Amino acid sequence: MVETINRKVETSHCAIATEMTTGKGLDVVLIHGNSSCRAVFERQLHSGLGEAHRLICFDLPGHGQSEDAREKERTYPLPGLADAALEVLEALDVRNPVLLGWSLGGHVAIEMASRQPTFRGLFITGTPPVGEDISEGFRGSLLKGLAASSSFSQDQAVQFADRVFGSSATPELVQAAARTDGDFRTTLFSQARIAEKSNQREVVSSTKTLTAVVNGAADQIVNLDYIDRVPYANLWQDKCFRIDFAGHAPFLQVSPVFNQYVAEFLRDVERAEHN
Repeated sequence: MVETINRKVETSHCAIATEMTTGKGLDVVLIHGNSSCRAVFERQLHSGLGEAHRLICFDLPGHGQSEDAREKERTYPLPGLADAALEVLEALDVRNPVLLGWSLGGHVAIEMASRQPTFRGLFITGTPPVGEDISEGFRGSLLKGLAASSSFSQDQAVQFADRVFGSSATPELVQAAARTDGDFRTTLFSQARIAEKSNQREVVSSTKTLTAVVNGAADQIVNLDYIDRVPYANLWQDKCFRIDFAGHAPFLQVSPVFNQYVAEFLRDVERAEHN
């Protein structure tokens, strides 16, 4: 079992629960999705990735063991989540890491990259980099409004986890969905701070940061064909990858295969820096 260090970090938004491994390689920041928590990345933390690299994950504001935001309209929109994440990295003295974001976490990572272009790499999964027409990146029917619901009953939390994780859903992930601040979902999808949001399609179409796109081939939440058509400026291996037998959460559903993609990407990031 890989040893991890847990620490609560104070930010201007709220106290954030963090966890990291002690590997000596690259710093890799893992960012979870809507109504989830950092525990989704357990199979990355406690793997060869966690031994080789310093993996850093945290619960977003209003999620998991982090506090609810003090000023929800400031923190819960995408720009606020990026601000909070950058504060966490500063508090932990993490500089120029690789960002690995899943679903909403990928959108947070892209938002961070739009503000600070010095990240060593960007790896997104289950995240369509959308422009002005957000709907074209999503299939829209599977979650049936749950992603923006103001509150979850226990049954709705079970339903949400089942639709996101399939047979990989665990009681801990159901509890994470139930625990999430209901104001988070409604504020995330509100007009709050809308003018500050980046055009994420433009960000990945212009960034110099090496960008990996790895999705589950059976993802029913995002539009994989849209994701594959985005004109990425610096796409890893010049292609978007689809992992067989995986849906919206390949890092959990087929973790050995997913971890191999991450390991190869990190090797290429390191090679590029030494050339």
